Amino acid sequence: MSQEKTIKEMQKEVDAYISQFQEGYFQPLSMLARMTEEIGELAREVNHQFGEKPKKKSEEDNSIQNELGDLLFIITCFANSLQIDLDEAFDEVMQKYNSRDRDRWTRKKDS
Repeated sequence: MSQEKTIKEMQKEVDAYISQFQEGYFQPLSMLARMTEEIGELAREVNHQFGEKPKKKSEEDNSIQNELGDLLFIITCFANSLQIDLDEAFDEVMQKYNSRDRDRWTRKKDS
């Protein structure tokens, strides 16, 4: 079991990995295409597990966890390539949701 990492540590680890290759990060449009591919693979796994489309016997075993991990990697690559701090991006989006959607959903009653 690996130790927990912060988002900042994940961004540094991905950057160290990518930095060892001359090609470096893909261009933004290629990165978006990669992300779209990974979302499709996640959708396929979700459909196999929860939908009406069973997996073929010839298909490799895969998991939703693996596909979410692939998405996390490519999102981190995308952010790094554009010098986006994902901690800041997450804080901003949570502030937006906590403000905009404060009364949108039915809150659970305190026990």
